[in-house]
Amino acid sequence: MSARIEQVVIPGVFSLDGQDFDVENNVWLVGDDEQVLVVDAPHDAAPIVAAIGGREVTAIVLTHGHNDHITAAPALREATGAPIWFNAADRMLWDMTHPDAGPDRDLHPGTVFTVAGTRLVALHTPGHSPGSTCLHAPDLNTVFTGDTLFCGGPGATGRSFSDHPTILRSIRAQLLSLHGDTVVKTGHGDDTTIAAELRNVG
Repeated sequence: MSARIEQVVIPGVFSLDGQDFDVENNVWLVGDDEQVLVVDAPHDAAPIVAAIGGREVTAIVLTHGHNDHITAAPALREATGAPIWFNAADRMLWDMTHPDAGPDRDLHPGTVFTVAGTRLVALHTPGHSPGSTCLHAPDLNTVFTGDTLFCGGPGATGRSFSDHPTILRSIRAQLLSLHGDTVVKTGHGDDTTIAAELRNVG
């Protein structure tokens, strides 16, 4: 059976700079009936564990360090035994949420994951945060963009450790060069495509 993509939506709270926001986060599972890779671990591990359904988890890959993407990561690691991959440039954000626990492995540009016969390649896309990282799955014609690129344009850059010119450079260099029909699966909200977002990136 070829790899497929499954979605879990988990509500919770994003907290930064002394403000709280109610959000709904997308979690993406990439795999087959035997094994999966998990993209992001927000709010509560239980619905993610339920979606995994006893399959082997090869990796927990976090797109960036905001609490609404990493809160459940240590609990998910405990439940599955899978390592947490995380870009060290966001370690200051990680430490705000998990001062007493660390990720397992550094997520570098070009890191390659293989799950259910499908490759995913890490693309470093700073701007929303310094360590923001997307995962490109060419075989699935998909890129998982975290909060770097949404349906409607770039992710937010109004908080600490973010920068608008940087996110635009990242999107242009790393994402808009992908094939136009590549499906963009985001950290919040609806899917889009690279072609659709060309007009939304100034």
